[in-house]
Amino acid sequence: MFQHTTLTYQTKQGIPIVTLSGSLINIDTAPVRRQLIDLIEKISPYLIIDLTQLNVIDARALSVFVSALKTAQEHQGEVLLLNPTPPVRTLIELIHLQNIFSIYIDEAAALAHCTQSLCQT
Repeated sequence: MFQHTTLTYQTKQGIPIVTLSGSLINIDTAPVRRQLIDLIEKISPYLIIDLTQLNVIDARALSVFVSALKTAQEHQGEVLLLNPTPPVRTLIELIHLQNIFSIYIDEAAALAHCTQSLCQT
């Protein structure tokens, strides 16, 4: 049985850091997609998605990240993925999303990337 997705966020240095935990499968994507897009549109065009606690994701659910990235890019921003678990990273690599997302293991490095990019805009 899959545990549904839990989404929490905190803001550090003006950048929302979203933590997803549990499982993100296609049936759960609409509310998660809306929340990510809201954060980008209302708080910052830069978003870090912490995947440390996300145990399961399916290929269709990865479209949530792509939608968030497109919205961020429309606002001259970016979405970074943080510390994906091994099964999540495997799926990201299988679909070649590592070619369009910056993936960080360290939160401080991801924040530095975002704040440096904000200063350049």
